[in-house]
Amino acid sequence: MLADISVHDFIKSHICFNIIDMRSIEKFNHNHIPGAKNIQMEKLIANPSKYINRNETYYIYCDKGLISAKVAQILRKMGYQLVSINGGYEEWILEK
Repeated sequence: MLADISVHDFIKSHICFNIIDMRSIEKFNHNHIPGAKNIQMEKLIANPSKYINRNETYYIYCDKGLISAKVAQILRKMGYQLVSINGGYEEWILEK
C-alpha cells in the first residue's frame, strides 16, 4: 500500500477516492478537493472506526501535507488504509 501520493498522480488517476480533508471547517467551507469529507484530526485519531472502514483506502490531506502524513502513519499502525496527499491542499490548488 502507498504511504503517500503526489497531487499530480492523484489528479491523473481518475479513480473515485475516499478523500478526507483535515483542515478547519472554515477552510473546508471556503473550498476543498471535490468529493472530500471534512473530519478533524482529533476526532479521526480518537475514534477512527466512527469515520473510516478498515477495508477501504482513504486519501487524506491538510494544508501542506505534513500533518496528514503523520495522521496517516498513526492510523496505518492501527490497521487502517490511509494515503497522504503530498503537498496537501496548497499543492492541489497549484496543480488543478
